[in-house]
Amino acid sequence: MIKVGVIAEYNPFHNGHLYHLNKVKEMFPDAYLILVLIGNFTQRADASIINKWDKTKIALKYGYNLVVELPFNIATSSASIYAKGAIDILNKLDCNYLVFGSETNDVSLFKKLVNITNDNKNYEEKIRTYLKEGYNYPKSCSLALRDISKITIDKPNDVLALEYVRSIINTNSKITPISIKRTNDYNDSKIKSDITSATSIRKNINNKSLIKKTLPSYSFDLIKNINEKDYFTLLKYKIIISDDLIDILDVDEGILNKLKKVVLESLDLNDLIMRVKSKRYSYNRIKRMLLHILTNTKKDYSASINYIRVLGLDNKGKEVLKIVKKKIDIPVITKYKKEYDSLFKDDIKASKLYSLLSNYDYKEEYQSSIKKG
Repeated sequence: MIKVGVIAEYNPFHNGHLYHLNKVKEMFPDAYLILVLIGNFTQRADASIINKWDKTKIALKYGYNLVVELPFNIATSSASIYAKGAIDILNKLDCNYLVFGSETNDVSLFKKLVNITNDNKNYEEKIRTYLKEGYNYPKSCSLALRDISKITIDKPNDVLALEYVRSIINTNSKITPISIKRTNDYNDSKIKSDITSATSIRKNINNKSLIKKTLPSYSFDLIKNINEKDYFTLLKYKIIISDDLIDILDVDEGILNKLKKVVLESLDLNDLIMRVKSKRYSYNRIKRMLLHILTNTKKDYSASINYIRVLGLDNKGKEVLKIVKKKIDIPVITKYKKEYDSLFKDDIKASKLYSLLSNYDYKEEYQSSIKKG
C-alpha cells in the first residue's frame, strides 16, 4: 500500500491545485492519496472562503481517499510548527511520500540546507544576532541561512518546503519528499490566466465572471463571502475590553501597548496591521496574533499531535484507517463524541468565530458523520 500525502489550505481550491493533484495521480496512479487539510482559518490567519467541510467534499470529488484536519492552533502557527504538525500526522498515518509545490523545486537543495543548519553551531547564534538587530524571526532565519550557505530562501512555498523537509529529516521519517514546480507567484494579485494564485482569486472575489475561469465549477459554487467588517468590529471590541492579553499566543508587552494605542484610530484590519507592523513584527505574525486574540489562544497551547480527526474518506481511505488503527498510539476520530470536546475545544472556538463571519453553522463541528466519497 503506497500512501502519498499532500498538505493544503485550498483557499480556494483552484485550477493550479487541480493541476498539482493530477500530477500526483500521474506519478502514483495506484496510490492511496491523503490530504492534511487546513480548516476554516489558514496559516496566515485568513478566514477561508470555502469552509472545511465543503473543502473536504471537493477533495474527495477530485480524487483524495482520506482527508484529515490539521488542528486550528497548529494550522495558525509559524511555518515550522505548521509543517511539523502536518508531517507528524503523515508519519502517524505511515505515509510514504509527500508531494508539495515550491518555487525552487529542488528537494536535494532543501535537504542540503537542513543538514547545513543542523550541523552549523553558528546558525542559531546568527538568528539571535539578527533578532537583536530588530528583524522578525522568519527574516532572521532567512538571513542566517544566507550567511552560512550563500543561498536565500524567502519565497512562501520554498519556506514551507524547507520546513517540511526539515521535519522529515529531524523526525527520522520514512517519508520521501517530492516537489512540483510552482507555476505562478503566490502573492500575485492579478489574474492573467486560468491558472493563478489563490491570493489573486481572493483579491477579485467580487468579480465572479473573472474568477470563474480559474476554478473547477464545483469549487466555484462553494465559495462564500467572509464579512471582514464584522471581523474587525469583533476584534476592536475584544482589544478594548481586555485588561490583559499578554498570555495570548504571539502577544508581548511591546506590541500590546502599540495595539491598544492605535486600535480606535484604525479604519480596518489592514490599516490596524500596518500601524503595528515593524521590522520585528511581520504582517503575518500580527495577523495571526489578532486571530489568536479573538479565539483566546494561549501561549501554553499544545503543539503536539495528540489525535487525528478524519473529515472525509472513501473506501480506499477506510482501508488506510483499518491498518493504521491497529498500531497508532493516539485516537483516530471518525465520529463526534462528547468525550472529544476537550480535544476539539480550540477548533470549536475557531468554528464559532467563523460562523460569525459567514453563513457557516458551527454545529457542523459536532456532526456525527464524516464526508464520504
